[in-house]
Amino acid sequence: MRRILAAALLLLPAGAHAKDTLSVGMVLEPPHLDVTAGAAAAIREVTYANIYEGLTRIDAKGDIKPALAESWTVSPDGKTYTFKLRANAVFHDGTKFDCGVVKFSYDRAAAADSVNAQKPLFAAIAKTECPDPQTTVVTLSQPTASFLFNMGWGDAVMISPKSAATNKTNPVGTGPFRFKAWAKGDRVELVRNPDYWGEKAKLSAVTFRFVADPTAATAAMLAGDLDAFPLFPAPEALDQFKADKRFTVDVGSTAGKIIMSLNEAKKPFDDLRVRRALAYAIDRKQYIDGVLSGFGEPIGSHYMPGDAGYVDLVGAYPYEPARARALLAEAGIKPGFAMTITLPPPGYARKGGEVIAAMLEQVGITAKLAPMEWAQWLDIVFKQYNYDATLIAHVEPRDLGIYARESYYYNYKNPEYRALYEKYLAATEPAAQADLLGQLQRKLSADEPNVFLSTLPKIGVWNAKLRGMWENAPVPANDLTSVYWAE
Repeated sequence: MRRILAAALLLLPAGAHAKDTLSVGMVLEPPHLDVTAGAAAAIREVTYANIYEGLTRIDAKGDIKPALAESWTVSPDGKTYTFKLRANAVFHDGTKFDCGVVKFSYDRAAAADSVNAQKPLFAAIAKTECPDPQTTVVTLSQPTASFLFNMGWGDAVMISPKSAATNKTNPVGTGPFRFKAWAKGDRVELVRNPDYWGEKAKLSAVTFRFVADPTAATAAMLAGDLDAFPLFPAPEALDQFKADKRFTVDVGSTAGKIIMSLNEAKKPFDDLRVRRALAYAIDRKQYIDGVLSGFGEPIGSHYMPGDAGYVDLVGAYPYEPARARALLAEAGIKPGFAMTITLPPPGYARKGGEVIAAMLEQVGITAKLAPMEWAQWLDIVFKQYNYDATLIAHVEPRDLGIYARESYYYNYKNPEYRALYEKYLAATEPAAQADLLGQLQRKLSADEPNVFLSTLPKIGVWNAKLRGMWENAPVPANDLTSVYWAE
């Protein structure tokens, strides 16, 4: 065996080693790195599973897997979850992971002053108890069929009390990578955690580089400056990469729903006739072909084809400009009406805005396009609700609950929908769940609070020697825990 290893080493150039670092491209830079304090998917794309871990995790297939909880049991009434915790997990700041950390993390997420973007995920938790350090008992106020899945979201990760206040700039978790550095506007660097409780990462270091421009992203990949771009922003360049044996091109799916979000707190978007008119005015196939190079599927509600309980509602609003004009006239909207569409950096928005503006012009609407950077969008649109319409992809999985919130940036407030969602949460039988999911999707289609456009495809381009990259993205993540180079 020693002779074989020695012979193999002689094949490498003097001083050379098998590659074990990775440079990953991302379009958007995270506003910060605390996954429990912001909605931006880019935070999760850097940190989920790499730095932070929850009791459960979502894998590449969208299945629930053990993470910091090695196992669990559920009471017959579906209200009590007993988790057996990993005995040897330690935070990067030296804090031992135990039940006290679980209680701190869940209580913090559900607190009145919580800034967790998915605070409703924790609303059903009545109490978290610690019979011993390695056992956590979570009691819900009502059965919640999606509880284990929800606790696998990035927003439900475990947080060390010692470092909770500084996670935005120095993220600390229990994961297989540790945070090293953040050069704002350029990159975030991670290094392998030698004290990880599970299987050690095969990569010694990872650098996430932020490249928003599609042309620059293409050039960086071709030059070898980047090893991988999991959400490649230039689908029009894929044929070039497919023809180059140095690269793997992998087109899969995400949980992303691309929508034209409408601010119902502003007139005339509070008028159902206007919202429906906008839906009839947009040719989804033309959007997909012109903006996504044919990748993606049209959607008719806020749910993904292939998810359990999906109802095909694409035909509810076919492309009918004449019908759109009639509805606008009925609502008192005269030709020449002007609206502003706010556009964050991704191509589905910037390029998509141009395509949609041309369609709206055909029904007498002048769409003014307002490009802005990601941090501006999060502040002006997502936090202040100061916009008319915007193009955005919601990438959280199975997130019909956002339409049942008391307050959210598109200002949809419908008691009937909220009551339906509460019934869905409490349902435990699969048939009842599927029926209620269908009712929720149909209600959104009927109310058309936003114009539902397309699924967000996962277009991945990476070095052909890389193994372990996710083909699909059931949650927003660049999970690098099993990625390695095949030499």
